[in-house]
Amino acid sequence: MRIHIATDHAGLDLSHHLIEELSKDGHEVIDHGPTSYDPQDDYPAFCIRAAEAVVADQTSGVEALGIVLGGSGNGEQIAANKVKGIRAALIWNESTAKLAREHNNANVAALGGRQHTVEEGLQLVRMFLAEPFPGDERHARRIGKIATYETTGEILD
Repeated sequence: MRIHIATDHAGLDLSHHLIEELSKDGHEVIDHGPTSYDPQDDYPAFCIRAAEAVVADQTSGVEALGIVLGGSGNGEQIAANKVKGIRAALIWNESTAKLAREHNNANVAALGGRQHTVEEGLQLVRMFLAEPFPGDERHARRIGKIATYETTGEILD
């Protein structure tokens, strides 16, 4: 699977660890930055580029997911969710990592580098990547309603 990853300075160590370990797992990991530590960096461009790459890959039939990292993961999740077609979910424990995929078919995981050790972060990301979306009708229906609003502005009951 192709994995698009982006971070800010607070998630840089975790990002480097994930890139190394996920590559060993056989994934093609594409780093959208930053490449070096800068405490004044601005994460939105990095995260938006990673999210855009996920959508582009998925649209062209490439199996791809994304990971965005920061101190908490909150701002990075917000930035990624501004990209049409992205469903970024903040994962912070085993349940949220699995449910993000199982119930929401999330295509980007957001994670806080200051909230977890690199080992914990890797475990959560691996759970997210491994969990399939089973396509249950109720979940697919809800995701469809979100997509309708995203594209048309219409709110479906």
